[in-house]
Amino acid sequence: MPSLSSKVAVVTGGRGGIGQAICARFAREGARVFAADLGQGSAPLPEGVTFQTLDVTDEASVAGLGAAVEAEAGKLDILVNAAGIAIEKTVEETSLADWNKIFAVNVTGTFLVSKIGLPLLRKAGGGSIVNFGSYDGFIADPGLAAYCATKGAVHALTRAMACDHGPQGIRVNAVCPGFIDTPMLQSFFRDAGNIESLKQQVRDIHPMRRYGTPDDVAGLVAWLASDEAVYASGQLWVLDGGLTAQVQQMRL
Repeated sequence: MPSLSSKVAVVTGGRGGIGQAICARFAREGARVFAADLGQGSAPLPEGVTFQTLDVTDEASVAGLGAAVEAEAGKLDILVNAAGIAIEKTVEETSLADWNKIFAVNVTGTFLVSKIGLPLLRKAGGGSIVNFGSYDGFIADPGLAAYCATKGAVHALTRAMACDHGPQGIRVNAVCPGFIDTPMLQSFFRDAGNIESLKQQVRDIHPMRRYGTPDDVAGLVAWLASDEAVYASGQLWVLDGGLTAQVQQMRL
């Protein structure tokens, strides 16, 4: 039997690179999935996945998502807060508008969607929330000051939610990816100039000699969402091919 059979899941950022992989994996595992995002995109939705328009920074939009899930499914078992953006700037280069925008998506969005999801998770008798942090919440890449700050905030929020809602049968964890082959990573490569040389340097600094794929991330998220991870909560799961296990990394 699929590990998520009869489960209802919401994935924010569900039409992004990692979000699409999570939605597809959940559907294969038997879940009914709501892929919530600003736009539907061009890729077809897998069977078992429903698109729901969502702006995670807008409280009314988030409330609409909660109402739709309750009306159509009656409960929620799994919530994945995968919506996120990056801004490649130092503190001096970051405007207040930049700062507020990235915090609105990465941190406030996680807060708002969790807030509407918690009553539905309790209605289901408990469940799993998976937030998206980053290895940049532990160490820092150059020129990502605000992004690093948001991921540190998500890590702290994850632990706080796990403590508050564990007694209700709700587990809360964060997945903290490193270099994952997504449109965000490809944008980083394009902006850097010598693309193929940089791609090889990125591979070479990883003990596994590659960067990750959205499916790599989806596998960990699927486990955390499943009953196999029933005692896993309040943890920050780094998925970086061994990158941060090293004493020192090459400067890129």
